[in-house]
Amino acid sequence: MSFISRAFLPLLFSIPMSMLGQDQFTAYFQPQIALNYSVKDDYSHNFSVQQRSFVYDDNQIDVKARQLDVTHFSKLKIAGNKSLALGIQYRFRNGIEANKGDELRLTQQYSSTFKPFKVRYGHRLRSEQRISTNFTTYRLRYRFAFDLPLNGDHLDIGEAYFVGSLESLLSMARSTTPQYDQRFTVHLGWLFTEKMKLQTGLEYRFEDYTHRTQHIFMVLTSLVFSL
Repeated sequence: MSFISRAFLPLLFSIPMSMLGQDQFTAYFQPQIALNYSVKDDYSHNFSVQQRSFVYDDNQIDVKARQLDVTHFSKLKIAGNKSLALGIQYRFRNGIEANKGDELRLTQQYSSTFKPFKVRYGHRLRSEQRISTNFTTYRLRYRFAFDLPLNGDHLDIGEAYFVGSLESLLSMARSTTPQYDQRFTVHLGWLFTEKMKLQTGLEYRFEDYTHRTQHIFMVLTSLVFSL
């Protein structure tokens, strides 16, 4: 815990401070509530609702709602550490943010994990179709993540854990230039019971970095229930 707090968290906190005052810097607060439901040992569902609000935009503190996302994933294990998943998300923006429309998102996912010691590593590959009124954006995403308990070699009830991830994204749409994004995320989590955990974290997004770079900083919270 001492290494993580000294190395990772101060770094992410310093990013928004260095970006304040730049025209292409935006900060958000994004809380989420999620439910994991296991149908069988190899088949499960995930439902989530999350809301995103501006907290800094146009070089000023500006707290206002941006969107609401409702998401469902179905996941099938195809081996002990590999899985396939299909997802559907509806993003409500019409009537929340001015001059913005709603979006339907379809997701296909492959993931694998391995745990040689106390640290668990994971790879995730996603393809997405973001469908809006005027056009469809096709996106490829790859994420590498790791997590570990902060008290001993195993995560027990009442203990904390750490999650870090690095994700690369490519977005493509007709008559537009491809967009490349990079995301860096850290979370601290607490396992309150076997069926409930809380995560809070920070994410830095480096968007469209080959053209008109945008710097996005997000404060994340997530309450997760399991059945």
